[in-house]
Amino acid sequence: QVQLVESGGGLVQAGGSLRLSCAASRLTFSRYAMGWFRQVPVKEREFVAGISYSGGSTTYADSVKGRFTIDRDHAKNTVYLQMNSLKPEDTAVYYCALNYGGNSWHTTAMNYWGKGTLVTVSS
Repeated sequence: QVQLVESGGGLVQAGGSLRLSCAASRLTFSRYAMGWFRQVPVKEREFVAGISYSGGSTTYADSVKGRFTIDRDHAKNTVYLQMNSLKPEDTAVYYCALNYGGNSWHTTAMNYWGKGTLVTVSS
């Protein structure tokens, strides 16, 4: 089974920054897209940012556009999420996801998920 392990979450004040990492291992296929989602209690898991296998195409939710940046390192099978100008509403558990198809960022289209890392933004 593919394994995804997130790291980098923590507590930060509003306006601050955090950088999340997701390391993938035990990959079955060499070409895949990766993305970040987030979830808070009593809410559906929502898409945050995604990146194509080549890294040439990125997609962001409107709520984070201009503040968050996604990138990847193929040599390390790792995807990153740089989060700047954090707001209290960004508080959530952030999940890394992998998609072999690469044509959708719906939660149901993801093939594998990490366990999540908690980001808390204080006001």
